[in-house]
Amino acid sequence: MDLGLARTASMLLATGVMSLVGCQGEPPDGQGAGGDSGDSGSSSSGQGGDSEVFTPDKVDLLLVVDNSGSMADKQEVLGLVLSDLVLGITNPPCEDASGRLASPQPASGMDECPDGTGRARAPVTDMHIGVISSSLGGHGAKTCSGMVGMMPDISRRAEIDMAHLLARRAPGEEDALPTYQGQGFLAWDPGGKREPAGESDPDVLVQTLKDIVVGAGQWGCGYEAPLESFYRFLVDPMPYASISVTEDGIATPEGLDAPLLQQRAAFLRPDSLLLIVMLTDENDCSIVDGGLHWRVAHVSQRMSRARSECAIDPDDPCCMSCSAAPGECPPDPTCEGDDGQVATLRPEDDRVNLRCFDQKRRFGVDFLYPVERYVEALTSATITARDGEIVPNPIFSGPDPSGGDSRGRRPEHVLFTGIVGVPWQDIARDPSDLSAGLKTAAELAAPLPGGGTTWDVILGEPERAIPPKDPLMLESTAPRSGVNPITGDPTAPPGSITNPINGSEYTTETRGNGDLQYACVFPLPEPRICDEESTSCDCAAADNDSPVCEVNPDGGGRTLQVRAKAYPGLRELDLMKRLGDRAIPASICPAQLDDATRADYGYRPTVRAILDRLSAVLRPGRSAP
Repeated sequence: MDLGLARTASMLLATGVMSLVGCQGEPPDGQGAGGDSGDSGSSSSGQGGDSEVFTPDKVDLLLVVDNSGSMADKQEVLGLVLSDLVLGITNPPCEDASGRLASPQPASGMDECPDGTGRARAPVTDMHIGVISSSLGGHGAKTCSGMVGMMPDISRRAEIDMAHLLARRAPGEEDALPTYQGQGFLAWDPGGKREPAGESDPDVLVQTLKDIVVGAGQWGCGYEAPLESFYRFLVDPMPYASISVTEDGIATPEGLDAPLLQQRAAFLRPDSLLLIVMLTDENDCSIVDGGLHWRVAHVSQRMSRARSECAIDPDDPCCMSCSAAPGECPPDPTCEGDDGQVATLRPEDDRVNLRCFDQKRRFGVDFLYPVERYVEALTSATITARDGEIVPNPIFSGPDPSGGDSRGRRPEHVLFTGIVGVPWQDIARDPSDLSAGLKTAAELAAPLPGGGTTWDVILGEPERAIPPKDPLMLESTAPRSGVNPITGDPTAPPGSITNPINGSEYTTETRGNGDLQYACVFPLPEPRICDEESTSCDCAAADNDSPVCEVNPDGGGRTLQVRAKAYPGLRELDLMKRLGDRAIPASICPAQLDDATRADYGYRPTVRAILDRLSAVLRPGRSAP
């Protein structure tokens, strides 16, 4: 146990905070490091007056944006509703007692509502907004190392974002977009209470945020790790600076990422509401850092076979890699290759795009961090550091209520939204009309007419190896069959394009590096031709039967991409199920992108669900008379 390293991390955090105060001058009364302004939330007496109930009045918003291939379209869709989200937090609408909106609306949250109207929640006048990507490098492998050969390559820099705050205009460019004091995040400060003042123009705030989100790009690591990215930025007490692999193949994280710790210290206040919004179109692939786990990302070497028990029951004690010592397990003849060495998978069974798929059955090893790691990160006061020491969780390391100061973040002040691969029809209140809104946590857990719950439909019970009831939420390379238990829509065979949710199944072998069947698809605003100059295009194979492709009118086969796609986001959904009413599951496949005035436009239903949830945890506004 390296207690010295843990102490160094704590000192770096403290130094980061103090240096920020030093750069900004002496903070005003009531203003903490990082430029916190004014009152640090409100406290009101609890039942019987025996306890203080803290309600935050500031927000720290972290966007976790997948920057792997095929994500540019979804980043653009998110950009379409960022104004709804930011203005909904900073300038909630004024309405009368019947819910009718006032006209005109105040131009700013600093302005009063017209007579006879009020706001559902108080405008937030102190907000930090940061963006990180899903790319955490190769974990020791050369893949996603940000290098070409032995030399760093700026064009591949997006592979190694390492959960640092982003402010670039495009991948491969140096950070160029303005952030507060160059600290990597945006600071909303309409009252000018910071020293120096933060942003007070909502249009500038929203446009800069859009530019950062789109600037994340789609040239990051294909082994996307959005869950570990938020953990590394917000929680990890000892984020490593580098990772080395010894001659015997053992990866070892080393050092401390001091710049990240300084960014965290500036961004994350102890008394804010923490809102995490994640955008990803694939299942999470957060590879464990250390040991032999890096080998799953080492694409130049084929993976060892799994023992035969894995095909029957991945939870069997003898389900392990053929390269592992068998212990008391019987000899397995399938573990010996023709050359007398440990058997490896055939190339067609070990496509590089599928290294994160069905790992225990295929490889005998689960190379990913357990979802429990992220549940603990968002709920527990303590966590286990890299050196094994139990340490305070940075998310909940605010003032100590036992010392008489209750103005600290509690689990109910941490909200998580996952915009992931799941049919919106499954999680909408009305499967034919998303404008009716997304299901709440209670509605997701409520019994369905046909039995089970919505969680059973979209997730199943991973801990008991019970798969989702919706066939479109099954991870599979082969075409699936079945009927959606909510909509009644059957799966469609390859080439038919008759399923309203994912188009159809398709022959994944046409993707040379491997692919999975889709959970959902949606029309692209502008079709694109997949040719030699295209980047991250899904219709390169002219003979494909993918539902996202159509025949190119200029010739060349089915190389015209007309739809975007998403895969089942099972690990992200598993986390959200465990978080209960502090999580909002949403679909990355929008219902429509044609009419911007409608309630079901883009990710507007997701924003609406977020704002409704914020009304329950932020300070209430002044009600209409």
